[in-house]
Amino acid sequence: MTERLDRLRALLATGRRAAESKGEKVEFRSDAELAAAVSDLERQIAAQAGKPPARVVYINSSKGT
Repeated sequence: MTERLDRLRALLATGRRAAESKGEKVEFRSDAELAAAVSDLERQIAAQAGKPPARVVYINSSKGT
């Protein structure tokens, strides 16, 4: 999986959306779809390593008016 992640990151860095590896061609519709694939693969690798999933906290504040 880490090899696949490295290939996807390299593809994202070059700005291309299509690649061929071991006779298998993959083409993503957009950069966002490619970024989502990278993120999903990172989550899968983290889950196999036993790491807890990343959490996002949004803070909203106001002046109280």
